[in-house]
Amino acid sequence: MAAWAIDLGTSNTAVCRWNDALQRPELVALRAVCRLPDGDDPLQAPRLVPSATHVVDPEDVWSRLGRRPFFRSRFFWGRQAWIGRQAIERNLSAHHPGYVPSFKRWLGRASSAPLARTPERSWMAREVAEAFVRELLAEVHRTTGERITELVLTAPVESFESYRAELAAICRRQGVRSVRFVDEPVAAALGYGLGLSARRRVVVVDFGAGTLDLALVELTARDVELGRCEVIAKAGRPVGGDHVDSWLLDDLCARLGARIPADEDFWRAQMLDEARRVKEQSYVRGSDTFCLLPPDAIADAVRRVQGPVPELSVDQAMIREVLEGRGLFGVLEGCLDELLDQARHHGVGSDDVDEVLMVGGSTLLPGVYPLFEGRFGRDRVRAWRPFEAVAWGATALAAGAYTHTDFIVHDYAILTYDADSGEPAYLPVVRRGTRFPTRGDHWRRQLVPTCALGEPETLFKLVICELGTGMEDERLFGWDAEGQVHALTAGETRLVVPLNGTAPTLGTLDPPHAPTDRNARLDVAFGVNAERWLTATVRDLRTGRTLMDDEAVVRLL
Repeated sequence: MAAWAIDLGTSNTAVCRWNDALQRPELVALRAVCRLPDGDDPLQAPRLVPSATHVVDPEDVWSRLGRRPFFRSRFFWGRQAWIGRQAIERNLSAHHPGYVPSFKRWLGRASSAPLARTPERSWMAREVAEAFVRELLAEVHRTTGERITELVLTAPVESFESYRAELAAICRRQGVRSVRFVDEPVAAALGYGLGLSARRRVVVVDFGAGTLDLALVELTARDVELGRCEVIAKAGRPVGGDHVDSWLLDDLCARLGARIPADEDFWRAQMLDEARRVKEQSYVRGSDTFCLLPPDAIADAVRRVQGPVPELSVDQAMIREVLEGRGLFGVLEGCLDELLDQARHHGVGSDDVDEVLMVGGSTLLPGVYPLFEGRFGRDRVRAWRPFEAVAWGATALAAGAYTHTDFIVHDYAILTYDADSGEPAYLPVVRRGTRFPTRGDHWRRQLVPTCALGEPETLFKLVICELGTGMEDERLFGWDAEGQVHALTAGETRLVVPLNGTAPTLGTLDPPHAPTDRNARLDVAFGVNAERWLTATVRDLRTGRTLMDDEAVVRLL
């Protein structure tokens, strides 16, 4: 029986199961309801299901029978709601009273609050949630042929017990016999491959469509088994990707000289979608064109004044300018400062933070990753799986397949130069997926100093580079030295980041090595220690001196 997990998000929901053949989780693509059934752009998270619900009254006898307790837990008869993309498509021009864009925030705090209305009755938050979960499980059954009977659900660390109780009751009424919960930071830690053989303090940055939530938690191996963590501090702000889309649209309309009337809800929704699209495409492509014109009447008025409306090229610099103008980075800094101030009252400083885990699509906004990298260092910030980490970790917990040993996510190489052409080349010393700690001679070679300038080599230099690549059929993300995001595909090196370019010297050669001497001069060995440091042992073959003895060079991701 497959192990299943659902990350029920405020804006999007991920359904994940354990793949025994690959020995890792995989997102299940529910083509009928997911965001983009034929999409392959990882920035658009095509396999996620929007957490939107359009409830309906029973239209036939099967729908009425399907709502009775005896049949409800055994069969998916009829329909209670349209969910995901289908719900959104039914409400593009105007919102129906039965449409609920998101129910999560209501479920634990006001589950009896009325959220929707159909001709026959009013729907409370718990009923909307149940309709969504029911149709989600039904879609899983239609797509995979499997009925989920054992399930792990993720939950925010600040959620009330009533939230978990409501969801557990909903799932059991739908025939799920075993329901377990895992705190989202624990799931994120497992999804990012974070080993928990020792106690760790982790900052989870959850920056999605609607909110920014930061949590500093303490994790142990026992916590993983229980699916819980100890919260040291937390802070949040009501800002997210939806706000950014609105800011960007307003800025683009101002540049176009156009204005969306307050009553043009349909056109504003369409233009917000276009603003969102160019925002997401600019992350990886560098720039894209905003090409959706305002309503005809507005466009005609603009043309009469200034001629044809020009197309606008949107790039990361423009987006960052908009974010700075709206004060987003100040909001991020203030939220992080609040979190760390709370932590200091518990005797925990920023230097005590072991890892920073980035979760949510808005962590890909230009300038966000560099902000956290600047505060904590590149070696502590994990940001390559913002959409899937929580669901992946929950599935690993469901399968009992989590590990207490970390792994390396990118390739790491030393920079060398071709002896004939002088062109740079990269010699991998630690491959992605490597479990650590390793032996001190995990990689070992005898090297000839390059003497790149044609002069005798006195200083032995090795530049360690991070090579960003995808893994198998995954699509991951990486950041270059300038803080620009790249989508990483399997087997393709998309970014090379020197990690010790400002301090590459690893030893002194005495006597210097002559450029005409092509004999190996140095015996070099690399390993990875328990703290994720790349360690080097270097011996001068000519003099027999040890230049480095298992010394830390750079900390790996």
